[in-house]
Amino acid sequence: MPLDPYYGDRLHLFDGFSNAERAAADGALDDAFVERLTAYGDDGAWLPSAGVVITDEAIDGPHGPIPVRRYRPKGTERPAVALLWAHGGGFAAGTLDWPESHVVSAELAARAGAEVLAVDYRLADGVVRYPVPLDDVTAAWEHLADARQDLPGARTAIGGASAGAALALATSLRSATRPDAVLLAYPFLHAEVPLLDASALAEQDVLPDAMRFPRESIDWMVANYVGRLDGLPPLALPGAVPVTADRPPLSVLLSEMDDLRPSGELLIAASHRAGAPVRSRLEAGVAHGHLNRLPAAPGVAASLDWLADGLREMQASPA
Repeated sequence: MPLDPYYGDRLHLFDGFSNAERAAADGALDDAFVERLTAYGDDGAWLPSAGVVITDEAIDGPHGPIPVRRYRPKGTERPAVALLWAHGGGFAAGTLDWPESHVVSAELAARAGAEVLAVDYRLADGVVRYPVPLDDVTAAWEHLADARQDLPGARTAIGGASAGAALALATSLRSATRPDAVLLAYPFLHAEVPLLDASALAEQDVLPDAMRFPRESIDWMVANYVGRLDGLPPLALPGAVPVTADRPPLSVLLSEMDDLRPSGELLIAASHRAGAPVRSRLEAGVAHGHLNRLPAAPGVAASLDWLADGLREMQASPA
């Protein structure tokens, strides 16, 4: 289906702004682009549920302290289900205050009755590169999992959005501590993402250049993160790692209007072929990064409910 009019009516905000102008020289998002993105993402007011307790903390990591933000249902010190969540941003942007981190984490804590730990991993900036962001996410994951080892029936998941999904999946493959589930939103998992089919590409022509992910944009994200385009470590973009049947249950949420959608589709197809457990959802009429908004925006609440369902199903399954 075409882009939802709620979003389409705001596309003029990106008029005259090219894809190449999204990033500044140091790899951060350009200030002018951030201003336009903020206006595009203005969905009104939002407050986290009064039933969720939120605390800012820091944990030790191999490269120094790692800021994290913890979300717990009020009155439940140690919920049976917990999730480590990593925001997206092309490995080069994102904070704990982004909706894709703060709103998603608070909403999943409320909707699933789960503890959520959001991680503020170090960003690739031309100096910081792979594996530093992955090291941070791995340290946060092992901190969360270790703290729950003595909790009877505890179930612990890892997840993330876009580049954060790559970090979450890579951590699940790298860590000796196996997650009970992996939740990925519009994941960016491959250094070479196949093109959408012709009809899907035609529908996306409505999107401005600054919201697209052509080959040069993908190459920039990969080079900024890893430092090169050739000979990439498999865990940098973990779609390169062959899928086996014994992987943890996987949930993959896709944005329909997204040049990166084939990356998630490749993982879903590979999981089916391998006999690995996978569930998936295509959110219609939304662009890449649709969770970096408030639940009032079309598609966001439904996506959050679907991710929360994955956490609730995990709680219902035997430990």
